[in-house]
Amino acid sequence: MNKTLIASYDMEVGGVERSLITLLEQFAGDEVPVDLFLYRHVGEFMQYLPEEVTLLPEVPAYSTFRYPIADVLRQGHYTIGAVRLFSRYKALWLGHRRRLFEPGYMQLQYMWKYALRYLPELETEYDTAISYLWPHYFVAEKVQAKQKIAWIHTDFSTVEADPKMDETIWNAYDHIVAVSEACRDAFVTKYPRLAEKTIVIENLQSPAFIRREAEACGAPEMEDDPRIKLVTVARLSYAKGIDIAVDAMKKLKEKGITGIAWYVVGYGGDEAMLRQRIADHGLEDCMYLLGKKVNPYPYIEAADVYVQPSRYEGKAVTVSEAQILGKPVLITDYPTASSQMEDGVDGMICALSADGIAAAVRRLAHHHELRGRLAAACRARSYGNEQEKDKIYALLGGNVHDTPEAAIPY
Repeated sequence: MNKTLIASYDMEVGGVERSLITLLEQFAGDEVPVDLFLYRHVGEFMQYLPEEVTLLPEVPAYSTFRYPIADVLRQGHYTIGAVRLFSRYKALWLGHRRRLFEPGYMQLQYMWKYALRYLPELETEYDTAISYLWPHYFVAEKVQAKQKIAWIHTDFSTVEADPKMDETIWNAYDHIVAVSEACRDAFVTKYPRLAEKTIVIENLQSPAFIRREAEACGAPEMEDDPRIKLVTVARLSYAKGIDIAVDAMKKLKEKGITGIAWYVVGYGGDEAMLRQRIADHGLEDCMYLLGKKVNPYPYIEAADVYVQPSRYEGKAVTVSEAQILGKPVLITDYPTASSQMEDGVDGMICALSADGIAAAVRRLAHHHELRGRLAAACRARSYGNEQEKDKIYALLGGNVHDTPEAAIPY
């Protein structure tokens, strides 16, 4: 099997990182030689890296991208620190002019674009190099490989980045892998010239692992709560819509609807804002931010309903995991939602608003039979997807023109 490089940022707790661990375990089990290049060797998921995978040494210049700018300057990386400061203020300025909700995407682009000349190349040449997380500058510009593959995990119709600047990097790749058909559709709508090289390979799922981890320990914060328990596992960020969930709980409380508790497992930059919002709405007795959990599955297992209130997703890993655990699932109608479930069959899709979430939560909380029917449908379905492994190996074996038809759904 070809020598393969996979590059990503770090192994902090997150859905993309969980999917990467599953992919690496698959490669390890099949004795596929893989080098892993992480910009920074941090994160609770570091402990789950398979021994068979070769973790390349951390390179200081790349690790700076995960440090605050002040720390970068203190460490003596003055040029990269200056580049990051320039990128931040340029993105903020353009973001204000263009009224962007998240200028951070553009800031990342500028950071990589202007820092590239100061970053070292990898010396080893690979048969295949995979860039697992956007932006994909490193593998495009600093790695020698016979073929290059970029993964996309999000809905690119919502990514407020500079498409012309991004397309230059996409052109360096032989294949672009989207994690769902809806994710691909959104991407090729934005980059129609890249349609021929963009294919769908879903994140690998291991139902046996998820069920085993769900039984590994408990969810002590939830054990003695007799109320209907909602659970969300997500980063505390704008994309995940936890602020909308807080507003939905406020609406339920204003209508006198009690007996519901919402537990949020995760961490992120919005935590302080969300805690203040919960306090302002007087929801401390029914909405709880539990913080980072290396193993979130016992919390999903303890839930009566799993809720994903996101503004956008590529394909939410946690939604599939909740379905594997046989939970009734509620998601908002983000653009790729229909690729996650069959509405009313193995889950529910509600309007992407506080009113929509509140109405759907109220319905599920008050209808035990509906929850049971949705859960039964999940238990009856198989969410394993080993066939996706074959698509990956087909890519590793050649270019898009001689890839088996199964790997090219369009």
